[in-house]
Amino acid sequence: MFLNQDIRWKQRFQNFSKSFELLELSLKITNPDITQKAGIIQFFEISFELAWKVMKDYSEEIGFTDVKSPRDAIKKSFETGIIDDGETWIKALADRNLSSHTYEEITANEIDNLIRTDYFKILNSFKIVMQAKL
Repeated sequence: MFLNQDIRWKQRFQNFSKSFELLELSLKITNPDITQKAGIIQFFEISFELAWKVMKDYSEEIGFTDVKSPRDAIKKSFETGIIDDGETWIKALADRNLSSHTYEEITANEIDNLIRTDYFKILNSFKIVMQAKL
């Protein structure tokens, strides 16, 4: 059975929203220990992964067929006004790739801080924009 693209981005957005809510909840933990930081980073990784896939699916829905990678999805979403801080999204992509391959406490602390100060904001803005498109 072939899923309509419109349905796909909406379903994927639902999954993104659920993971984003878990990220938001986890960020309420003040002074998280290393295990809690690992959970926060994992929720960020999942939310980010789903966000770029929503971007890709939505771009395809509105007629763009050249979106293949996370970088392409971010670029196209910036060009079409879905996101407004492409530079932070690209930095988040690099850190997401780094965090999924690095298990050092220093890196975990740095990424936890970036999630709290920068990346949560862009994910939240994305959620608001896409929710309006539902």
